[in-house]
Amino acid sequence: MHHSRLSTIVLDCQLDDLAPATRFWSAALGKPVEDADQDGDGRYAALATADDEPIILLQKVAHESRVHLDIETDDLDAEVARLEALGARAIAFVRERWWVMQAPTGHRFCVIQKQRERFGPHLNRWE
Repeated sequence: MHHSRLSTIVLDCQLDDLAPATRFWSAALGKPVEDADQDGDGRYAALATADDEPIILLQKVAHESRVHLDIETDDLDAEVARLEALGARAIAFVRERWWVMQAPTGHRFCVIQKQRERFGPHLNRWE
């Protein structure tokens, strides 16, 4: 048995400086900036959200700007296997921390380790 849920809405931003995008999305969504440089490398910024809301993350990318979803889980291998059984394909294991997946519809998404201490009320249980 393992658990998973929608974790994060990721705004992939193709630009040189993430700061203007962070300011825009913070104002547009009414969410204060929680961390303007999450990993200290200028690639990630997080907006503040409540525990029962998805995390909103901005990510500096080389590919075209788009939005993707992250699914968090307490068992990475089991969740990837479950999604593959549904027709998704594993594309890449990144930084030995998360999987980039592709849905049968062509959409990319990530499967990541649990991000918050509590999974919260929107938890799925898979057996």
